[in-house]
Amino acid sequence: MINKPDRNKLRAKRQGRVRNKISGTSQRPRLNIFRSLNNIYAQLIDDENGVTLASASTLSPELKGKLSGGNKEAAKAVGGLIAKNALDKGVNRVVFDRAGYIYHGRVKELAEAAREGGLEF
Repeated sequence: MINKPDRNKLRAKRQGRVRNKISGTSQRPRLNIFRSLNNIYAQLIDDENGVTLASASTLSPELKGKLSGGNKEAAKAVGGLIAKNALDKGVNRVVFDRAGYIYHGRVKELAEAAREGGLEF
């Protein structure tokens, strides 16, 4: 029997390669994405101080129960919410970290909604 490589291990490998190249600062935090089957999460992380500045997800009180978490519309709503939270904290420039996911579908919708909300990548 041939062993197939584990999908999550391969993603973690890609994520590590990207994480070696980019990091967030207090002036330009890292916008990190995590995508599960049912939900999508976004965080603004200052890697220098090890602090999460803002976060948003489909489980946030503003969005919970209003939409299904595993689709493009939910990702668009989370992108808009993270942009609003970032602007409230005085952050308008970020470094985008797709965390090893392909820039397609939900990840792309979240990024585009964050850009429309006022964030610069």
